[in-house]
Amino acid sequence: MTPHSLAFYMSVVTTGTVLGARPADTPDRVATVLGPDFAENSPDDTNMWRDYGLAEFFWTRESAGHPWQGHHFSLQVHRLAHGGKVVNDALRTRYGRFARRLRFEKLQRLLERRGTTLLEIPDPWNAPNYRLYWQPESQVSVSVVAEHEEYLTPGNLRPGDVYRISAPMPPEQVERHLSYGQE
Repeated sequence: MTPHSLAFYMSVVTTGTVLGARPADTPDRVATVLGPDFAENSPDDTNMWRDYGLAEFFWTRESAGHPWQGHHFSLQVHRLAHGGKVVNDALRTRYGRFARRLRFEKLQRLLERRGTTLLEIPDPWNAPNYRLYWQPESQVSVSVVAEHEEYLTPGNLRPGDVYRISAPMPPEQVERHLSYGQE
């Protein structure tokens, strides 16, 4: 793992942004930050996401005449294990080369040294194959492969590899995870 790519992940987890692009930013603002090289997906008039390779940003709107409202972003860290050009130019220019895997233990240790704690929260929808961690201040979640199972976890990732980093995960969503099955 290059120190630069680790710095990127640590920045995302502590700030809840990607190079300063926030989950609530407009499509134009995100394109200004991450560049014009993206695949746009619009399954209907009210939902859209842009795929920048490693990063994906998502928007919703009330109807076709309304402006897009930022919903969330995800870093699809698992894509790095496949190789190829997954990291777009804006990220590569700023952070250099990215390793094919991100070990959660290393990320967590470095974050703790800087005073940033990740709390494990239940993930009943994805257990036992994934574990979920949450950073309350930035509202970032980190999904980690816990157990390998064919068709449920990527074969090129190992237990302990980060699968995805997303934001925001607001406290209400964490509460749903905590209360699942207690009703």
